[in-house]
Amino acid sequence: MAFKAVFFDLDGTLLDSARDFIAILQAMRSEAGLPPLADTLIRQSVSAGAAAMVSLALDMSTDDSRFEAYKQDFLQRYQANPCLHSRLFDGLPQLLTQLEARAIAWGVATNKPEHFARPALAQLQLLQRAATLVCPEQVKQPKPAPDMLVLACQQLNINPAQMLYVGDDRRDIDAARAAGVASMAVGYGYHHGNDDPRLWGADYFVATSTELAAAVLALLD
Repeated sequence: MAFKAVFFDLDGTLLDSARDFIAILQAMRSEAGLPPLADTLIRQSVSAGAAAMVSLALDMSTDDSRFEAYKQDFLQRYQANPCLHSRLFDGLPQLLTQLEARAIAWGVATNKPEHFARPALAQLQLLQRAATLVCPEQVKQPKPAPDMLVLACQQLNINPAQMLYVGDDRRDIDAARAAGVASMAVGYGYHHGNDDPRLWGADYFVATSTELAAAVLALLD
């Protein structure tokens, strides 16, 4: 059965949002009198969420009485401008254009809350181009549960076997498998140093974002 839609995880797959997280957290470190942290460490913590990033960046336990205030400060700074430095990964603008030229629907299924994801896509002028955006608020359970991808298929009125889902986290691959959707793991996302996406059991694997377009388009031919 031919693919009729290609969906992407957002952070670390479609969008290099770590650029904004790094800028905010480095500023917060500076304000706290701490020296800069290696950017790679922050990148590796993005998939774990805001609490993990703030805990790492400020060297502070989540049990610390000050932690919640710092986390809210981080989230407020990010919400004020979620796409100041973020951009699509190399090769992704071309891939989206080619999918549209072939009348292949593309969209986003992300665990990122909608009040962050929607403005980020809008700021990049991608929101109206996407077939749909599925966020945690729309389903009972976020990834790795299959709910988001099941909903995306329902919204596009396609069979799960007609969708390809691309992600940089094991949760993405587990969600796709549970939903009956084909999956492609990427090696360029926000992984921990000892994490190997080739071992997640995805149907396909691509190492870099610049290789992604050719790999996806080859599956559509």
